[in-house]
Amino acid sequence: MGIISSNKSIGGITTIPCRGSLNVTIGMTAAPDIVSNPTDIVLILDRSGSMAGQPLTDLKSGVDTFIDIIAGATGGAPDQIGSGSHIGIVSFDGTATQDTGLITSVATLKAAAGALVADGSTNHGDAFTQATNLLSGSTNNRVMVMFTDGVTTAGPDPAHIAAAARAMGITIYVIGLIGDTGIDENALRDWATDPDITHVAIAPTSAELDQIFADLAANITVPGATNIVINEALNPDFVITGTPVASVGTISLLTGTSFRWSIDQLGATATESATVTFPIQHIADTTGTKNVDQALTYTDTEGNAVTFGNPAVFVSCEPTFPADVCPEPVNVTVEGCEDFVEFDASDLTLEDTGRILQLDVNLLNICPGRRVALAVVLTEVENGVTVPRGMKTFTIPAHTRQTCSDVLVTCIRFILPDDGREPCAERELQAKFMAHYIDNDFSCCPAAVVAAQE
Repeated sequence: MGIISSNKSIGGITTIPCRGSLNVTIGMTAAPDIVSNPTDIVLILDRSGSMAGQPLTDLKSGVDTFIDIIAGATGGAPDQIGSGSHIGIVSFDGTATQDTGLITSVATLKAAAGALVADGSTNHGDAFTQATNLLSGSTNNRVMVMFTDGVTTAGPDPAHIAAAARAMGITIYVIGLIGDTGIDENALRDWATDPDITHVAIAPTSAELDQIFADLAANITVPGATNIVINEALNPDFVITGTPVASVGTISLLTGTSFRWSIDQLGATATESATVTFPIQHIADTTGTKNVDQALTYTDTEGNAVTFGNPAVFVSCEPTFPADVCPEPVNVTVEGCEDFVEFDASDLTLEDTGRILQLDVNLLNICPGRRVALAVVLTEVENGVTVPRGMKTFTIPAHTRQTCSDVLVTCIRFILPDDGREPCAERELQAKFMAHYIDNDFSCCPAAVVAAQE
């Protein structure tokens, strides 16, 4: 069967803050050649009311593609699945039906899928029961491919029935279409064979179904993989922050953003899965939707064509404006093997002993393309009397985000000399902030001209 599924996941995370972290998992499953290891496959197809229209049309196209690829790879007579393998179809709405037995006729299978009509509720439990019954007498490798676009609305809890099928040695793949009614992704992962990353595929729209079915069928028909090499290179906006952990094979770190995963063989004699998980952190200052990968390549001796997807996450970086900058450092060079160096750092006027107060302020809901005038007034209360300690004003540059956003102004520094106070004495300070837009579309009304009355 070769690499029968592959995927890359960031655990369903859609948004992280600037400099945020997340875990990435790459996974794949391989199985022996379907020609020398005959396989019986049951396609479990959702025909509930929410599948009406284009989703059902796209599902039928994907099923036809799947059947054609299996038939072509098993080398049977024309319009037949060969090499001892079979396909059966179970469809369901409020109840499930065995639309075919485990058969080899391509025409009969396509006709059964083509006759499906969308109507009714969604009974996943009965669907798994009918598929299990269909496979119960098979002595071949056994596979279920469950397709659904909704949550369970009728019948028994499908989780226990799916678990019983897995306990019988049946491999379960689940394809979920998000659709109009939503989908319970956690339930799909609970039904599928582990690891989820290689046995669960989620299609945002029905247009992706044909390719998902084609990829699964194509991978089922090739032999297990040997001498696997996967090269991972992250988007340079991210960095790997921990050692990747692989369930199979070895990891070679190449740089802070790349590594190589090598596996001698996978799925050569039995179905086998492999995963690698690693933590990454965002290190850039830019906001936006960012793909995790810059490049991810796969090679093996058998020439399996394997893709993993490239998940994306939205990184939210608030615009920042540093109000003050630190003084330039004085560079001192120490030559090799020098135990003592004398260096003249020039003159430095010691202004006073005291403290430096650094303030940050978050300007809320600032519209794009508009500068802001900001003032900070610092005072101190001494013996009940408020005395001034400084004032600063800034022009905060306009930000370029698409919507009004908070703008963080950092590093507003005030120097507070001790002026004869005891060292480390407590001081009571007060900071007042004032801000307004600089840019606006206001204009004075033109002078009115009133004609004199005679």
